[in-house]
Amino acid sequence: MALLFLKSVVLPHRIGPKYTPLPIHATDSLSSNEKNQSSPTETVRISPRLISDATIGLSDGLTVPFALTAGLSALGDSHVVIYGGLAELIAGAISMGLGGYLGARGEADAYAAKLAETRELVKGSSSRAQMLIGEAFEGFEIRREIVDAFAQDLQDNDERTVDFLMKFRWQLAEMDFVASRAYVSGLTISGGYLFGGLVPLLPYLFLESVEQAFVGSLLVMMVALFAFGWIKTALIGERDRWTCGKNGVQMVVLGSVAAGAAMLSVKALSG
Repeated sequence: MALLFLKSVVLPHRIGPKYTPLPIHATDSLSSNEKNQSSPTETVRISPRLISDATIGLSDGLTVPFALTAGLSALGDSHVVIYGGLAELIAGAISMGLGGYLGARGEADAYAAKLAETRELVKGSSSRAQMLIGEAFEGFEIRREIVDAFAQDLQDNDERTVDFLMKFRWQLAEMDFVASRAYVSGLTISGGYLFGGLVPLLPYLFLESVEQAFVGSLLVMMVALFAFGWIKTALIGERDRWTCGKNGVQMVVLGSVAAGAAMLSVKALSG
């Protein structure tokens, strides 16, 4: 019984009767209440990896260009602030995008190498593969004879064994390492940096006074950082407003520290 339960959890497609959908006329005969009860509410969430890339791009875009423009504003020339900010923004977006692409591409290459290594191991050493399968269940307090029986049944199919080891022993899911992931990661980080960097630069484009533009940039940056901290926390499924607000305040504090350090550095160097 324990072995059947273990197989049903790890390999659900191998256990139980085949799913047969209801005929159209059968579903039409259901009442609205029965339909609502049979289909639980599903929450659509954005991929955590996509949120992570957007967080990297936006957080750097909202803090680094703002810190630069805040520091350059100490020189008192709005043209220097605008041109310097735009130059850093473009260079930073390209650099961040390339970094995200190369990082994701390296992860995909590492996954492909681990997959090839695992396939070679499964074909060449069944005893080693069985030991690795057993190691995946360490800490669950499952009897050894049950794990051994499960491993023997799993090893009847090499592809199933490879898939199990990649997911449960090495903790590597194929969907996280597809080739297109590198392009998505690079574009997300680069786009986030570009969008975030434009926010604190906008007041300098519309206000002639550097002092007024700096105050406007500061206010816009604080609101943007707070909103970004709140939204990114909510997107991962957090419903507590206090937690969302706390993360928003944290983003504001970090951005303010970066801006203050930049301004002090410029003033110190300019004498």
